[in-house]
Amino acid sequence: MTTAPRLLWEPPTELRDHCTMRTFMRWLAQRYGLHFDDYHQLYHWSVNELETFWTALWEYYQIKAYTPYTTVLSSREMPGARWFVGAQLNYAEHVFRQATPDRPAVIVASERQPPTPLSWAELQAQTAAIAQTLRNAGVGPGDRVVAYVPNTPHALIGCLATVSLGAIWSSCSPDFGSPSVIDRFSQIAPKVLIAVDGYQYGGKPFDRRAEVAAIQAALPSLELTIGIAYLDPTTDFAGWRGPVVQWEEAVQTSAELRFTPVEFNEPLWVLYSSGTTGLPKPIVHSQGGILLEHIKSLDLHFDMRPGDTFFWYTTTGWMMWNFLIGGLLIGAIPILYDGSPAYPDMGVLWRLAEQTNMRYFGTSAGYITALMKSGIEPATQYQLSTLKSIGSTGSPLPPEGFEWVYDHIKRDVWLVSYSGGTDVCSGFVGGCPLLPVYSGEIQCRILGCKAEAYDTDGHSVIGVMGELVITAPMPSMPIYFWNDPDYTRYKASYFEQYPGVWRHGDWIVINERGGVVIYGRSDSTINRQGIRIGTGEIYRAVETIPEVLDSLVIDLEGLGGRSYMPLFVVLREGVTLDDDLRQRIKHTIRTNLSPRHVPDDVFQIDAVPVTLSGKKLEVPIKKILLGVPVERAANPDSLRNPESLQFFVRLAQTLATNKTA
Repeated sequence: MTTAPRLLWEPPTELRDHCTMRTFMRWLAQRYGLHFDDYHQLYHWSVNELETFWTALWEYYQIKAYTPYTTVLSSREMPGARWFVGAQLNYAEHVFRQATPDRPAVIVASERQPPTPLSWAELQAQTAAIAQTLRNAGVGPGDRVVAYVPNTPHALIGCLATVSLGAIWSSCSPDFGSPSVIDRFSQIAPKVLIAVDGYQYGGKPFDRRAEVAAIQAALPSLELTIGIAYLDPTTDFAGWRGPVVQWEEAVQTSAELRFTPVEFNEPLWVLYSSGTTGLPKPIVHSQGGILLEHIKSLDLHFDMRPGDTFFWYTTTGWMMWNFLIGGLLIGAIPILYDGSPAYPDMGVLWRLAEQTNMRYFGTSAGYITALMKSGIEPATQYQLSTLKSIGSTGSPLPPEGFEWVYDHIKRDVWLVSYSGGTDVCSGFVGGCPLLPVYSGEIQCRILGCKAEAYDTDGHSVIGVMGELVITAPMPSMPIYFWNDPDYTRYKASYFEQYPGVWRHGDWIVINERGGVVIYGRSDSTINRQGIRIGTGEIYRAVETIPEVLDSLVIDLEGLGGRSYMPLFVVLREGVTLDDDLRQRIKHTIRTNLSPRHVPDDVFQIDAVPVTLSGKKLEVPIKKILLGVPVERAANPDSLRNPESLQFFVRLAQTLATNKTA
C-alpha cells in the first residue's frame, strides 16, 4: 500500500521573502514586467522562453564579456545547440571577481590538517604563479592540463591557472589506479601533468609515485610534470620521467594573474563517464555554459550567499568537485576536505561542520544510509546551529533517509535532494527555497531545464513513472565528446532512443505538484510479469532490515528461458544469512513492494561492487552473470573494490553449469 509522503519542512517566512529566488523574481517584474505567483509559473516560463530566461540571467549576474554575443541560442536542435554565440569571456576571471580581503577564498582540511583558511590574496598569487609556470611550458588556449591530485588547494589552483590561460582542465583522484587514469588522460593528449607523490586515507599512507611514473610513460604528449610532495615533504620525485618542476618552487614564481578570453562555447574541462564498460566517455563542457549553470544553480536553487561556507564530500574524480569549486563564482567559501568520511569515526565530517560553522553540507545518499546504520546522532553530539541546508546526490535517497535527516540531524534544516549527472556537471532536478520538502521527493525541476517523463510511446506524462528526458537544450550540456568529431558516441549516449530528445537513463515520476521521485536507472529496471519497478525501491525495502547494510539486485531476464532474480546483501559484522533472515528479507519485499518482486535467491556478499564515485554496478554484474567475460563487462580500474567482482564470476560459472546440467 502506498502512503502519502510526509511533509518534513516548509520554508520559513524570512526565507520565502528574502531568498535569492524571490529577489530574482522581483527583478524580473521590475526589469521585464514579468510577474509570477509561484515557483512553478517561473519554471514553466524559464523552459518555454529559453532565450529570454538565459538572457535575463546574463544581465542579472552581469556576466563580463570581452565581445558581445550576437545570438543567444543558435537553434533548439540537440545536439549542436550553441549559446551566446560570439561572446568571449573567462571562467576564472569570474571567480576572481569575488575576491575580497573580508573573508577567505576557501577552507582547507584533511585527515592530517585542521580547517585552515586560504585567503583570496594567497589564492590569486599561487594561481598566477602556476599559470606562469604553465605559460613557460607553452600552454595556451586549447592545450590540456591534467591532474592526479586529491581534493586540496593544489587541484583548485591548478584548475584556475589552466582555465585562466584558455586551456582545458581534467582531473582524476589519486585513488584511481594507473590503468584507469591512462584510459582517461590518454584520450585527450595532455601537455602538462600535475601529480602528488601520495595521499592518506583512513589513517593509512598510499604512495603513488610508481603510479605516476606509469601514467607518464603512457602519455607521450607530456612536456612537463609538476610534482607535489603531499604525502612526504622530502620526496625528490626520482624515477619520474621528463622535466619535473616541484610545486613548492613553482608557486614562488612572481607573476601577474591575467585572463585569456575564449568564446562562450569553447572547452573549459573534460569530465569522464564512470567507464564501467569500455573506455570512459570524455565529456567536454564549455566555459560559458558551466559559468551560467553553476551561478544559477548555486545562487537561486541553493540560495547561497557571499561568505556562506559550502561543503560537499567529494574527490577530484567526481563532478561534485567541479560543482563545489563553482561556489567561488558567487562568493561562497568552499570547504575542501581530503580524507575518509569514516575516519577516525563517522563523526569526522560533523566535527568539520561544527569547526567551520558550515552552512551547506553536501554528501551522497549512500553516506546518509551509512549514518542511519552507524548509531551516530549528529543532532545531539554536535553543534550545528549554523547549518542551513543538507544536500544529497549520487543515487536516490529513500523516504527513510529524508526522515532520518530531520529526526537525527536537524529539525529545521532544508534537505536538498539533487539529481543530474557528470553529463551536464549540474542538476536536472533539485531544491527550491520557496517550496516544501516531502519525504522521498525532490522539490522541483530546475530553472531552464525542460525535464519530462516519457512513457513507452514517447509521450510526456504526469503522475506516472517514465523515462527522464530533456526536451530542450541547456547551456551545460556537453559541447562534444573528445575524439568524436561526427557526434557518433554523443548521439548514441543520449539521443538514440528519442532523436532530438536527451534520454538520461533514469526512471522518474513528476507529480501533480511539480515534485519529482527518481526510481533508479532505467537500463537496470526490473520488469516482472509486466510490473516495472526501479531497483532503488528494492534497496529501500531491504535496507530497512537492521542486519542489512547494503544490497544489490539483478534480474537475469531470459536466463535459461525464465526470469531469475537474485538478491545480494551485505550484512552487519558477525551476522550470517540464515533461513530466518532470508525469509524476513523476502517477506519485507513481498509486503512493501509486491509478490512479483520477491527474489528467487538471496546471497550474502562481502561488498557491493561500486564505481569510484560510489554507484552500484547493476548492469555490468548482470552481464557477468549472463556469461560475459569480466574484462568485457566491467573495467576493474574504474571500481572502488574490484575484488568484489570475483564472487559474481564464480556464481556465473555455477549458473552456467546448472543451465547445461
